[in-house]
Amino acid sequence: MEHDVLLQMTDICKEFPGVKALDHVSLTVKRGTVHALMGENGAGKSTLMKCLFGIYAKNSGTIELEGKEVDFKSSKEALENGVAMVHQELNQALKRNVMDNIWLGRYPKKGGVMIDEKKMYDDTMAVFKDLKIDVDPRRIMSTMPVSQRQMAEIAKAVSFNSKIIVFDEPTSSLTEEEVAHLFKIINMLRDRGCGIIYISHKMAEILQIADEVTVMRDGTWVATEAAKDLTTEHIIKLMVGRELGNQFPPKTNKPGEVALEVENLTAQYSLLRDVSFQVRKGEIIGLAGLDGSGRTETLENIFGIATRKSGTIKLDGKVVNNRNARESIKNGFALLTEERRATGIFGILSIRENTVISSLKKHLKNGCLNEKTMKEDTQWSIDAMHTKTPTQETKIRSLSGGNQQKVILGRWLLTNPEVLLLDEPTRGIDVGAKYEIYQLIIDLANKGKVVIMVSSEMPELLGVCDRILVMSGGRLSGEVDVKETNQEEIMTLAAKYV
Repeated sequence: MEHDVLLQMTDICKEFPGVKALDHVSLTVKRGTVHALMGENGAGKSTLMKCLFGIYAKNSGTIELEGKEVDFKSSKEALENGVAMVHQELNQALKRNVMDNIWLGRYPKKGGVMIDEKKMYDDTMAVFKDLKIDVDPRRIMSTMPVSQRQMAEIAKAVSFNSKIIVFDEPTSSLTEEEVAHLFKIINMLRDRGCGIIYISHKMAEILQIADEVTVMRDGTWVATEAAKDLTTEHIIKLMVGRELGNQFPPKTNKPGEVALEVENLTAQYSLLRDVSFQVRKGEIIGLAGLDGSGRTETLENIFGIATRKSGTIKLDGKVVNNRNARESIKNGFALLTEERRATGIFGILSIRENTVISSLKKHLKNGCLNEKTMKEDTQWSIDAMHTKTPTQETKIRSLSGGNQQKVILGRWLLTNPEVLLLDEPTRGIDVGAKYEIYQLIIDLANKGKVVIMVSSEMPELLGVCDRILVMSGGRLSGEVDVKETNQEEIMTLAAKYV
């Protein structure tokens, strides 16, 4: 059947100080289709969507919704006109409950004054039932896992009777089961005639869910093609403008003697119990498992930001207490957290301040901070990570997600850690930048550092690690050698105690 045009964005330009973020970009979304938007970090995908959604004011170009020109001045105006967006970094009122978040700013009233709690509950339940979402509307947001908070966000978008829904990296923190549920919801919305714009780096997902794919590069439009005519190789070539031979750098690290010993690690406030393992100098260990299996909790307990009930941690034969982050950093540990925006960056500070904030001691000279050495370290980090930024003074929140991740990784490398704990280090990052981060991880292992890495992407663990420890239900369910294992074996171990 012929699909009529729902959204037409033409010649959109957007400039930030020192950066041309969008250069005459056009996008056509048809009714009842899923249109994927792809490109490396910093290609301009999220910026284009923010211009549509009224978060940024475009410098030039036109946006037409159902043939009428629109120019939303705020996200509220966009929502009221049937354009909704499910953001990659969830921005929710965490101390409020689910239904408060869904109806915020448009509470149903009774008698014109009082909030009608019953109607709000019933309306929320109706949306949840429609989408087959199993979440209690009265549950407080902060007590829910990221995946359920995301489902609430999707329900909110649908509750506006949206014609266009933008999904920005919606699966970056979802398990395979949750992804399957999300795709059911997206297909249902498509069948109702919605136009879905889907931003993702995951090639397999795009080829599975999308009807059309638009690729962007460095703020420009590169191509729009039917998904059925595309292959992963072709998309990568369009995205990076070059052939990407191998997804992973060659493994050059040679593990030495045992450096880190974790014995009977048990957490006070989470499922984690009786986890023991050893890691050798120059070894990259992967932590695999489903969401809630205890992967992140293992890292947080080693780093001392979660309360340990029992267990010992030894580095080079000496017991280290790691009772809090400060003590852990002093003992040579570093932790890259999964939730960049909540626990990683200082949004209002510059790239330089974000880069040197964990290693300020070494920049102290006669009680003052040495500008020169701070600039040198920041420049090293920008160069080593290939971070795309106009200047060191740029505020970190104006960078793309992948570039923020590179700044945080650079920050930790400057503390010269012996043990690097990485939680989803390439979450929401494009293929080109992933390769650079993998190379850095291998370089660190070559220097004899211990690297422990949590990842939900199985190919990543198999491509970068030497051994993989599999978590299930808060326990260690097995250990596999990367050279002799496969995804099926890992998934079987991951489901062992579920």
